[in-house]
Amino acid sequence: MIDSIACAKQKIRAVISKSGVPEDPIHAENVLEWLLKLKPDADEALQVAALAHDIERSVEGMKIQRSDFNDYNQFKAAHANNSAKILKEILHKCKVEQSIVDEACRLVERHEIGGDPRSNLLKDADSISFFEVNMPLYFQREGYEETLKRCIWGYQRLSSKMKEICQDITYPHHTLVKILKEAIYKASEGGKGRKRCQAKKTKDLAVHPARQ
Repeated sequence: MIDSIACAKQKIRAVISKSGVPEDPIHAENVLEWLLKLKPDADEALQVAALAHDIERSVEGMKIQRSDFNDYNQFKAAHANNSAKILKEILHKCKVEQSIVDEACRLVERHEIGGDPRSNLLKDADSISFFEVNMPLYFQREGYEETLKRCIWGYQRLSSKMKEICQDITYPHHTLVKILKEAIYKASEGGKGRKRCQAKKTKDLAVHPARQ
């Protein structure tokens, strides 16, 4: 008989496999891989959260739409909360222990912003995975400018340790290499230095990607 955590992981993977975003299944597994690289003894709640953090993108009838939000961070918060809601239903169906349900859902709710060591870990795994596996497909779909915006936003989310790892990522497509280098520069002090005098004026005009 399949245990509750195995049941949950199986159902999560089944839902994500139906996503209309082609990189979602790869990204879910890659985030779990990164989580285990960063914390080999990651517990069940962390592992489940890593797999399911973006699950709402795979449920068309419940998917949060970027166009419904003027603020990108509000969109991301709604996305995270909706993913946690969907995950909670799956975990309850699989009769997962309530303490694991609570923690896994809390982690998913906070995976975009972090704020404590465990959610920061998930945020790092999620953020670096975008650069490792999502970016090429994102570029094909969204083009240069949107990918650059998304990379700037994503790089700024990384911890110092993960920024160093990100700087070593390379791609066979020279345009992707160019985008990453440009994003790192613009997100770093080198890119900000020229704009310090405009900081107050641009505070509320931060560029955010249109999707994802």
